[in-house]
Amino acid sequence: MGERTRPAVFTIPHHRAFADALAEGLLRTHGESPLGLAQGIVLVPNNRAARAVTEAFVRRSEGGLLLPRLVPIGDDALDERLGSALDPIGSGDPVPPAMEPMRRLMMLARLVQRERSRIGEPVDAAEALRLAADLARTLDQMLVEDVAPSRLRTLDVAGELSAHWQKSLALLTVILDQWPDALARIGRIDLADRRNRLLRKVAARWRDAPPPGFVVAAGLTNPPPAAAELLRVIARMERGMVVLPGLSLADEMPDAEWDALGPFDPDPVTGFRRRSIETHPQFHLKLLLDRMALARGEVDIWRWGGGHDARAPRSKAIANALTPAEYSDKWGDPETVRNLAGIRALEAATPAEEAQAIAIMLREALETPARTAALVTPDRALATRVSAHLRRWGIEADDSAGQPLSVKPEGALLLAIVEAAAERFAPVPLLALLKHPLVRSGEGRLAWLDHVRVLDVALRGPRPPAGLSGIDDFLAGGTDREQRVRKRALPGWIEIRDLLAPLETGFAAASSLSAAVEAVREAATRLAGEAAWSGSAGREAADLLADLEAHAPDGPDGVRIDAISALLRRMMDEIAVRPPQGGHPRISIWGAIEARLQQPDLMILGGLNEGVWPGLPSPDPWLAPRARHELKLPSLERRIGIAAHDLAGALGAPQVVVTRARRDASAPTIASRFWLRMEAMSGEMTRIDDAGAWARALDKPDDFNPAEQPAPAPPVGDRPTALSVTQVDRLKADPYAFYALKMLNLRALDPIDADPSAAWRGTAIHAVLEDWAKQGWAPGRLLPIAEALFARAEVHPLLRALWQPRVMEALDWIGREIEAGRAEGREPWKAEAWGKAEIAGIALDGRADRIDRLPDGGFAVIDYKTGKPPSDTAVAEGFAMQLGLLGLLAERGGFEGVSGAAGAFEYWSLAKDRGQFGSRRSPVHPEAKGGKVATGDFTALAERSFAAAAARWLTGDEPFTAKLHPEYAPYGDYDQLMRLDEWYGRERAPVQVAAQEGEG
Repeated sequence: MGERTRPAVFTIPHHRAFADALAEGLLRTHGESPLGLAQGIVLVPNNRAARAVTEAFVRRSEGGLLLPRLVPIGDDALDERLGSALDPIGSGDPVPPAMEPMRRLMMLARLVQRERSRIGEPVDAAEALRLAADLARTLDQMLVEDVAPSRLRTLDVAGELSAHWQKSLALLTVILDQWPDALARIGRIDLADRRNRLLRKVAARWRDAPPPGFVVAAGLTNPPPAAAELLRVIARMERGMVVLPGLSLADEMPDAEWDALGPFDPDPVTGFRRRSIETHPQFHLKLLLDRMALARGEVDIWRWGGGHDARAPRSKAIANALTPAEYSDKWGDPETVRNLAGIRALEAATPAEEAQAIAIMLREALETPARTAALVTPDRALATRVSAHLRRWGIEADDSAGQPLSVKPEGALLLAIVEAAAERFAPVPLLALLKHPLVRSGEGRLAWLDHVRVLDVALRGPRPPAGLSGIDDFLAGGTDREQRVRKRALPGWIEIRDLLAPLETGFAAASSLSAAVEAVREAATRLAGEAAWSGSAGREAADLLADLEAHAPDGPDGVRIDAISALLRRMMDEIAVRPPQGGHPRISIWGAIEARLQQPDLMILGGLNEGVWPGLPSPDPWLAPRARHELKLPSLERRIGIAAHDLAGALGAPQVVVTRARRDASAPTIASRFWLRMEAMSGEMTRIDDAGAWARALDKPDDFNPAEQPAPAPPVGDRPTALSVTQVDRLKADPYAFYALKMLNLRALDPIDADPSAAWRGTAIHAVLEDWAKQGWAPGRLLPIAEALFARAEVHPLLRALWQPRVMEALDWIGREIEAGRAEGREPWKAEAWGKAEIAGIALDGRADRIDRLPDGGFAVIDYKTGKPPSDTAVAEGFAMQLGLLGLLAERGGFEGVSGAAGAFEYWSLAKDRGQFGSRRSPVHPEAKGGKVATGDFTALAERSFAAAAARWLTGDEPFTAKLHPEYAPYGDYDQLMRLDEWYGRERAPVQVAAQEGEG
């Protein structure tokens, strides 16, 4: 074989566009003939890197071009593609096929569940699957790093680990002892193991018989030992070369700093091993050179440029900014290159402002013909926000990361189906499913949505009983008012129910994960048809369900239905869906690989906050850091060093903007360590102010004209001439709310699946007391009626547990009080009595909770309250006149069979008072003591108060002013309609209110 005496290893500095420089060099050296490039092989990290290199060849070529074969060797989903791309791979036994990822996860989960049960710590299937996913990552790291699982048994660290880590290590050892046997039974091997074997077979063949064309390994920075062995062979082949991105040579990073990175051998005397600086951006490159048996001095600079490069000092400045901490004192040396010219910084107040500013800068780049720009960020939320802002201008950014399947409509549909079935068709998940854009999409969509909207209104309020039959009963029941709404929903519900019934039956009968997945798949087809499985996202969703359905029998036992949603979401979060074609040709959103390999005119690095860039290391629940160190596995912090190297590569673009937000949604943020280093070294990065100002100004109107306090004044002839006594307080305290209710006929809807409101609780208690009254207020019958109320299916268990004991005590008090009154000659007379009379030219009506006949022939008006009754102050100021108005109606003959004079007005409250539930209070006193109204004057006061209000707003022409007396208008049903936040609290509003109050 032809082998070089000096390995052909090159580096392309950060200030050069890697992919363009690589393409230029290969065109110059191998593009002299039409087939020169086509005979070569270029090994790249993954498919996204292959795309970047392909685009670089297209940019550099001047016409048609036959490209070399681009082979990704670091792709986690590589499997068979490596073998087919690099055939023939030599003689010998064929490499066994790799285990399917889903089957592997299921089998590991079963092992975890079984072993945890064996040691007396059982876990359910969902937790077993979560632990299995972490276990798979740990196993892959061991296989990739050539660490045999058998080494776990020889670790001598038990005395240094806590009991938790010792137990975890023992469990891991047992599982990994069993895993090879499990693989052997099915004739499979792990994907990482297969890749290692294939790479070593390729290395062995090329060592003896290199390919006829050139071979280039480009852009690989953190390859495992097997890949490093292949790179070592390639570097010494006659027509082979290795091209590394951004390796700092001696002129950028002196030998002392390079040697300080590690890795280090143990001290021969003490056995102590100095800790490597794995967080440094050059550490993994140094480790790669060690594995290739190369010294840094054997690496040369790639002599071709990309034609799109920054100035050469940029690479030195980046290396100096990221120098090891113990050498950062050189920042004070005047000879140190510290100039970050071309790198600017933008600090936004919030992530929303940061995204807006980034979108503006990307949009601005398009104003210059042929100018390109890219956003690079590990923060997917920021990338999504920027994409949304760009769509305001009709710009669809080319986002290389794609979107998780879980947020695509097809994935969200599957989650909605599972959640609706798991929660037994509770209103919120049920309506979310029925309103999903893929459900009944097409010609019948509008009719379908009409049915769903009517059902939405019918299901408002507390949750109905569980299951489809529970909704059947719910729609068939209810009060007269509720029945008017629910009957309208019945025709559409019949159609909806027919579609959902097989899903309910399938989930109820599902004894395994496979059966549950089958039920979900069939439900998606019934609800959405082919739309559920079309497009790239639909195909990914179909493949995921097929995998789950096929391999679930190998998985853990006892998968609970309510855990399937979390399982599906976790799996779909890891599936990226990319559009079949890119977006705008000059605006991109890249991941770290693309940013390392190519450079636009403007590179924006977003989200430079600690915990985002670099991100927090993912914990390993199976191996303690000490155990990982002894096994020579990469530390969890090594990802920080790789993130630093990715950042360094992105900083090499001609024009760079780094951005961060000073706070996130909940708290102030801390600037990234990389940001702080650049600030400390350079003194202060050049700030961008205009983009942030534009972001703040973009949605700010030129003229802010807030709404005034509304005061509609409809003609007197259009104003109500009839109302209920319960609406009088609203009329006086918040006339606008009265106008919205009575004249606009707008009523607030209850929330969906709401907790029982005060109104609902009051209605329920009144119903109990009304049923008791129909039985003649029979002693001993009240509590059984109440118990029947709480036994109803729609009563939430929490309400039953917390509210029932209080209500039962209060109702028992009511029963005792009535019996005590009877003993004194006071008899209950009427319950839930409705009366009406004309007062001040208005037809006034009302319902009395109870009217008692007093011993002297008069009557008492009683109002039940589940909360506290109104205060005496409110009554004195002309509010809370409900009892007085009911008494007035009774004295005017408004209640059938009731005559005489009103002699008592009482609130019977079920709230706690003086240590007991249940109390009686009156707003009047026979002698007007204690600031109360005289009993004999109460109905006259109520009449005068109502007549004055009616003269102002009903028979008069006074405007219905909003929040006239806000202290007596606590409800906010119409606050948004009246645009309260725009005018309430401004100086003019209180003045206007004061003037109106003076007029009254």
